[in-house]
Amino acid sequence: MNLIVASIDTTSVTLTWALSLLLNHTEVLKRVQKEIDIHVGTTRWVEESDIKNLVYFQAIVKETLRLYPPGPLLVPRESSEDCYVGGYLVPRGTQLLVNAWKLHRDPCIWENPCEFRPERFLTSHGSIDVRGQQFEYVPFGSGRRLCPGISSGLQMVHLTLSRLLQGFSFSTAMNAQVDMSEGLGLTLPKATPLEVVLAPRLEHKMYQH
Repeated sequence: MNLIVASIDTTSVTLTWALSLLLNHTEVLKRVQKEIDIHVGTTRWVEESDIKNLVYFQAIVKETLRLYPPGPLLVPRESSEDCYVGGYLVPRGTQLLVNAWKLHRDPCIWENPCEFRPERFLTSHGSIDVRGQQFEYVPFGSGRRLCPGISSGLQMVHLTLSRLLQGFSFSTAMNAQVDMSEGLGLTLPKATPLEVVLAPRLEHKMYQH
């Protein structure tokens, strides 16, 4: 039950950041909706099996997780022996925290690290996945301490976000920019609520059950 609750919390935060980023980058929003229309169409909803074909959509999710990792500080580690890191002694037994937020915005690794550029995951960082195989990108941790809810969490993000983008047009009141200020918390929430204006993109029958 705790695993389910945790995945729901991080999923809602990730969805909020993704929509906020897209509302502030309408050209990206239009492009991803076009991709969904081409590969899925408008007569059925996106299914899990469709996600592999939505490469630009996947890049948007990766870029959202890069800028706003669901857990900006990863699960604590403990040094198993004395070692030196960057010239500093780290004694055995020291508790260590990996700052994923800072790592994901390192200008030595990422070009224009604070900018929302999903295409980086189709070009320069196209081989990077979300499972922590490359240490410059660890939104869910890495190794034996990889988040156990990564599969269910990603599935919820992919399906929910893709269906929202497929089914609705998004805008803000008066086309105002979304405030991207970060709040306080273990899951890096927005400081202010996201308020959007929705309009259906599909035929009326698609919204009936």
